[in-house]
Amino acid sequence: MFSHIVIFWTHADIAGAADLLVAGAEKYLRPIPGVTLFHVGRMVPSHRSVVEQSYQVALNLTFATKADQDSYQEAPLHLEFIAQCSHLWTRVVVYDFE
Repeated sequence: MFSHIVIFWTHADIAGAADLLVAGAEKYLRPIPGVTLFHVGRMVPSHRSVVEQSYQVALNLTFATKADQDSYQEAPLHLEFIAQCSHLWTRVVVYDFE
């Protein structure tokens, strides 16, 4: 299994940026072939100090293999997501692991 986790910080000056980003991920990323698990959502506040709470949206994808994830990166819908939604975020951090 290959996991691809993406953390997004959205523009504070764009009303509803987090919701628009979640909707964009649903529209463009969910249908991409090779994704075995798709989960996107907004940060949930926590009373625990170890929980990172500065971001607004997280994306959690799994693939059967790294090769499937590599194909996902070049998929037209993934590139369209970036083209249509990149104006919504100020920072992105990616965690990939097997």
